[in-house]
Amino acid sequence: MNTQPSILITGASSGIGRALTLHYANAGYQVWAGGRSMDKLQQLCNTHQNITPLLCDLTDFDAVKASASQLPALDILLLNAGTCEYIDDAKQFDGALFHRVISANLIAIGYCLEAWLPLVKQGGKLALTSSSASFLPLPRAEAYGASKAAVSYLARTLSIDLKKDDIHVSVIHPGFVKTPLTDKNDFSMPFLTSPEKAADIIFKGIDNHKNEIHFPKVFTWLLKAFALLPFPLWKLFAVRMTK
Repeated sequence: MNTQPSILITGASSGIGRALTLHYANAGYQVWAGGRSMDKLQQLCNTHQNITPLLCDLTDFDAVKASASQLPALDILLLNAGTCEYIDDAKQFDGALFHRVISANLIAIGYCLEAWLPLVKQGGKLALTSSSASFLPLPRAEAYGASKAAVSYLARTLSIDLKKDDIHVSVIHPGFVKTPLTDKNDFSMPFLTSPEKAADIIFKGIDNHKNEIHFPKVFTWLLKAFALLPFPLWKLFAVRMTK
């Protein structure tokens, strides 16, 4: 009988998801690593016998639903996958970009929840990766920020409704983490964190049943403080950021 605790991590091919996969594997979990690149997933599996690839496009509902048959009961479901694109000119709003980001960061989570949440054991855990960008309206973040704000709301609502099922819900609000996505950013990223450090913080937060996991604390508390300002005052700061 397999006594290893089990976890499914999406977005395992790179960045925070890859670091989380390795962290949980090192901690003795049976890890199902979700991603769209079998080559990258296989590289992960080659490092640990307790990592199993789950090849799946999360924006394809039929594929996500079908993948449930490959999975066991789960101790943890960690929905980490996502993307980031910015609206460069709000006046020339890019509807296709908006659709891509909302689909990948939000709608796909709905698909995952329908397919995989029933597999989470009583007493298990669900974690959703949002972003500290959800704390404040930021320049060019009409798509990314909106999607992550919705993820945060979704996680908090689920934490209320899943209480009766004894499933604990954590929402993760990272600051800037060095990943292939942030490598594309053309602006300063204060308090940039390594994916390994991010994975360690997330692991401990989930293990300790934290409702919210946010880091690095200096940066995220600063954003939370700015969020307390009257919006017209914050708007003055934000407009200056674009100049």
